[in-house]
Amino acid sequence: MRKTICAILVLAAVSAFGQTPQGSTTRYWSQEYWAQKGDVRLYMFRKRSEAPRPGQAALPVLFLVHGSSLSGRSTFDLAAPGRGDYSMMNAFAGYGFDVWTMDFEGYGRSSHTDGNSNIAEAVKDLKAAADLVMRETGQTRLNLFGESSGGLRVGAFAMAYPDRVGRLVLAAFTYTGQGSPTLADRAKQLEFYRTHNRRPRDRDMIRSIFTRDKPGTSDPAVAEALADAELAFGDTIPTGTYLDMTANLPVVDPTKVKAPVLLVRGEHDGIATEEDLLDFYRRLPNPDRQFIVLAGAAHAVALGLTRAQLWHVMRSFLTLSNAPR
Repeated sequence: MRKTICAILVLAAVSAFGQTPQGSTTRYWSQEYWAQKGDVRLYMFRKRSEAPRPGQAALPVLFLVHGSSLSGRSTFDLAAPGRGDYSMMNAFAGYGFDVWTMDFEGYGRSSHTDGNSNIAEAVKDLKAAADLVMRETGQTRLNLFGESSGGLRVGAFAMAYPDRVGRLVLAAFTYTGQGSPTLADRAKQLEFYRTHNRRPRDRDMIRSIFTRDKPGTSDPAVAEALADAELAFGDTIPTGTYLDMTANLPVVDPTKVKAPVLLVRGEHDGIATEEDLLDFYRRLPNPDRQFIVLAGAAHAVALGLTRAQLWHVMRSFLTLSNAPR
């Protein structure tokens, strides 16, 4: 018999108030920024319900961190006309957050270099980005969300800079990778990742993000909109996170993550088993933690058909009475 565990394990249902808007006409204030990491320029993007005003109380910051194959705005501010609202930035700006995202080195609008943009380098990127966000907002702690390898980036940053972190949401995360069919398949290309700093990333590869675990958990038209947005930046992407996820796990030590953590897994996600994530969860030192399974979701929780579940559980976690604001 399985041991009883203290995790909060929920197969969440989409509540009426959490339904995705189908024709939202709300306008949000937005602004582009650039952070500097040595010679590398890092693109950043910000959204709020309205422009900041002098003397106004600072809003809580939510910083959204992208994964291995996509950039920030394509993941978190995607326009998919006629398919519903797919912008997590819109959703959380509407909830009263000061929402930011960025492109890591080698991705999107940021500098494309000879580096492979691995997890260790991402911590440096996030440090440069956090400096800018803290300067612009006056906040001293950021709430962070990371999806897939974005979760590894966020977790590594939380280990390195605990004093800058409020609450963490780790979605589509992997700990040791044990038992992961996705990582077992990816490891077949390990030698390529070791010897190349960029890998091919075409339309079919972007489509596969939505279909490899459980077809029918996402809208095919959204995958096409995402591919349209991403391929404007080229058909290659850095290999660093793939190398880390196939050869260097674990890269996040849960005992060194001191912040409150919400750990989110899609029911059909092939990147990590439930057992692997529960092992991570048990080792987290902060008792303010939750583990939630999203029914009907696969790996792409932020852009799936059930994304409103994610928004709902994130909003609940980030607005607990003891959450930093």
